[in-house]
Amino acid sequence: MGIQKRAVCINDISGIGRCSITVASPILSSAGIETSVLPTALLSTHTGGFDSYSFLDLTDEMTRIIGEWKKLGITFDAIYSGYLGSVKQINTVSNFIDTFKAKNTLVMVDPVMGDSGRYYAGFTDDYIEDMKKLCGKADIIVPNMTEALFLLGREYTDGPYTEEYIKEILVEITKTGCKKAVLTGVHYDRTHVGAASYDAENGVFDSALLPRIEGFYHGTGDVFASALLACLMNGKNLAQATRIAVNFTHNSIERTYKAQKDTRYGVMFEKELPDLIKALQP
Repeated sequence: MGIQKRAVCINDISGIGRCSITVASPILSSAGIETSVLPTALLSTHTGGFDSYSFLDLTDEMTRIIGEWKKLGITFDAIYSGYLGSVKQINTVSNFIDTFKAKNTLVMVDPVMGDSGRYYAGFTDDYIEDMKKLCGKADIIVPNMTEALFLLGREYTDGPYTEEYIKEILVEITKTGCKKAVLTGVHYDRTHVGAASYDAENGVFDSALLPRIEGFYHGTGDVFASALLACLMNGKNLAQATRIAVNFTHNSIERTYKAQKDTRYGVMFEKELPDLIKALQP
């Protein structure tokens, strides 16, 4: 029996709404990965679609947790960072990577900043430069189209995009320091959407697109990124992992659409987990 791998998810905890840690932990755990969490903030709900929410910044507690982990000599096979609410938190995660990244540790950064050409609440241009530096320490980054263009200092366009343009964006992003990149929200027409991947080490570019489902679904970026990491930690290459993660995310959205659920509460990924586990088999 092989040694069980351990990943740490650095993200917020939203008490209601499937996103961030409450998505990453079950997806990674179901994939056979011991999942640790380093919470960045505690919210009553996620910040999309609700009129109000409570918010507790955990930056100081992050430092205390990290100190205790150092005493224990904890090691990680993967470090996965998502929502970081301040430059101070970015610097904390950067130092965390410097401390805990070993030779074979996979570092994945989801540079959560915005969508549809706009920043999420609380983010500004000042945040980008520090996020660029953090992305430079990653092995793989997983931005959406908005975040990728922000990182590159390019003007946002809504698409559809050409395959050549998407590849150009991915190649340019990997020149910032990461070896691999996966771009979400990719569409070459109005009927299909998905993700595109690029591995700078072997030059392989791939797209994975499925029929677009009507509506806007909160938390799908976290569902996708968590499934992607689960695949990579189970030995799938980048193109394979991207295709499996796109399929899993699409099926979760489709299940939610058919059930006519309130999309503010995220997608119904839970019942799609058995198929994800099957897809991870050799």
